Amino acid sequence: MTDTITQEETLGEIVIAPQVVETIVAIAAAKVDGVYSLRNKRFADRIGKKADGRGVYVRQEDDKVAVDIYVYLTYGVSVPSVAMAMQSAVKDSVKDMSDIAIDEVNIHVAGVVPEKTPKPDFKELFDEDFLDVD
Repeated sequence: MTDTITQEETLGEIVIAPQVVETIVAIAAAKVDGVYSLRNKRFADRIGKKADGRGVYVRQEDDKVAVDIYVYLTYGVSVPSVAMAMQSAVKDSVKDMSDIAIDEVNIHVAGVVPEKTPKPDFKELFDEDFLDVD
């Protein structure tokens, strides 16, 4: 993946860092009903000081942008319904906020969390390090 995702316009160039797109995707996905939390896929994400993506991975190949999201779902939800809602929410949020069209949103269900497990607070899912895109 390149270091930036670029959209050209007549007045100049707008450059949006992939971390910004990852943040938009993660917040949109976490707000969907039935999503318990996001899950880190890479070992380095779990031990690293700064875990960019926190379960969201954006890649750009040629002119296409693809997103992989790793999630835990709440027990009892319809997995296809939640996955489709996530795909729609992510595509709409990224398009509205950055004018970047996402070509693929791949949902990877890492697990299902039992009913009695308290859902983490939204702020716990996104600590200051995640929202800081140095």
